Amino acid sequence: QEKLVESGGGSVQAGGSLKLSCEVSGLKYPRYTLGWFRRAPGKEREGVGAIDSDDITSYADSVKGRFTISRDSEGDSAKIMLYLHMNNLRFDDTAMYSCAAGPYIPVTRTAPPPSWYNYWGQGTQVTVSS
Repeated sequence: QEKLVESGGGSVQAGGSLKLSCEVSGLKYPRYTLGWFRRAPGKEREGVGAIDSDDITSYADSVKGRFTISRDSEGDSAKIMLYLHMNNLRFDDTAMYSCAAGPYIPVTRTAPPPSWYNYWGQGTQVTVSS
């Protein structure tokens, strides 16, 4: 059964760094695309970025140059670790961060929309204090 579990959230001061992890298990797609999303209080869900099976990445303009997405896999889709490296955090990065998985689609300049992804994690909270 497909399962996504995020970890690594917490509280950090502005300018600091955090690394979020998402353990993806049971994914049956031979190739896949993974995404990070966030939702701040009172705001709509926002795409942070995505990575595909060829390790092509894309990022929202708001995080470009500060956030990096990477992944490790065991050669198949049985277990995948997805990461979100966040540097130079700002107050407006405060949100619940979630990872998502879906069938392969090439990641281009624009990441796939939320509707592309079939599986989601529960989220991990990131709070940035000024």
